[in-house]
Amino acid sequence: MSEVDRIIADAVTQAEEAAAETAGDFGVGKYLGSRVDGGTRQATHFFECLHPGYFGWHWAVTMTRASRARYATVNEVVLLPGAESLLAPAWVPWADRLGPGDVAPGTLLPTPDNDPRLEPGYGGGELAADTDPAEWALTRAVVGELGLGRERVLSPFGRQEAAERWLASDAGPNSPAAKQAPEPCVTCAYFVRLQGSLGRIFGACTNEYSPYDATVVSIDHGCGGHSNVVADERIPRLPEPVFDTISIDHSLFD
Repeated sequence: MSEVDRIIADAVTQAEEAAAETAGDFGVGKYLGSRVDGGTRQATHFFECLHPGYFGWHWAVTMTRASRARYATVNEVVLLPGAESLLAPAWVPWADRLGPGDVAPGTLLPTPDNDPRLEPGYGGGELAADTDPAEWALTRAVVGELGLGRERVLSPFGRQEAAERWLASDAGPNSPAAKQAPEPCVTCAYFVRLQGSLGRIFGACTNEYSPYDATVVSIDHGCGGHSNVVADERIPRLPEPVFDTISIDHSLFD
């Protein structure tokens, strides 16, 4: 450190006292050296942290000296990690942490602004024209009677994204169940097609004994619960009942 910073360099005791005041009952360990920060009248003193929960961390006391001042001043006292310190995972924004299946009962998932998976529905949504409110009110009334009054609907991008995700899932054509199935789902009586463009390649399974019951499956998916798989032998029909009228007392039938 240069001669002009000698006052700061010699203020080790003052820096240690500042660190000890912040550390409290756990105290401050040995002196680890100093570092010049920025200008010629600013430096940081480092001390070992004795807290058992902060292994490898150290106290950093930054000190400055005003021009022509005879004493150094404590600027800040912070606890910093070292190379071997145990750190918390990097913070990830909530929108990036959210994963499939994270919406639990009672959880509200806001729709992101400008979600590319959605587009305005027949009701216009927030993109409805403001120049003629009466016309848009009439439009919404008509589409509401037709059941088409949703504010937002799936965009082509949203449908494509869903289709790619479903095809790559266990309910797609490349799953182990589909590869061993006797026939595809499109020929199964339990297969109910979806409406709209997604119905060309997807439907829902209604077989309660299938692991895919109440699940969206592709038309080329399949499982062992196909409706065309029937038992080789059916239960034999029981014969008509025979009444013994010889050995049984006729008084029972009187």
